Amino acid sequence: MNKIIPLILIYLMTNTGNIAFADGDLWDNFGDQNFYGTKAVSGKDFDKAIDAKKGLLNKKPKKSKGETYHEGNETEIINQKSDELPVVSVTTEVKLPDDAILPVGHYQVVSEKKDNKIYLKLYQGHFLMTKLEAYETLDDFDEPEINFANFIYENGKYKLTYGSIDYNAFVELEPVNSVE
Repeated sequence: MNKIIPLILIYLMTNTGNIAFADGDLWDNFGDQNFYGTKAVSGKDFDKAIDAKKGLLNKKPKKSKGETYHEGNETEIINQKSDELPVVSVTTEVKLPDDAILPVGHYQVVSEKKDNKIYLKLYQGHFLMTKLEAYETLDDFDEPEINFANFIYENGKYKLTYGSIDYNAFVELEPVNSVE
């Protein structure tokens, strides 16, 4: 009896396996050819369809009268960004041209070009804190964004930089307390 059980197990393990009742892929034999609701297409119908598509590929697109304009996704994103006002963080008090002092804080920067001069307006909330005349430049100040405002320290002065789609500008400001 002890010898019969291992022999039966060996027989079952060696003689059983995957039994396939169909040749090739099993899905080829499942249902008839119209099982999924498609109708059989003859070779003649297939050739007609291919010829019709070739004719469409060889046609030239119609030209529309007048000018056409296609705005890509990049242009749309840039236009949305131009509506956002950049915010600058002023980290120290600076002297303004009218002998006033601009306090430390965060300011929204709005630019205005009037009479070929650029003015940068600094707002806190809805209140205009100052309006500064800026110098236009082609320098983008190595900023990764198109619209930006930054407050940096260079050569003993602070520089308020601004950039937009239309132009880049800067204003140099003196610190209240000399850093040197």
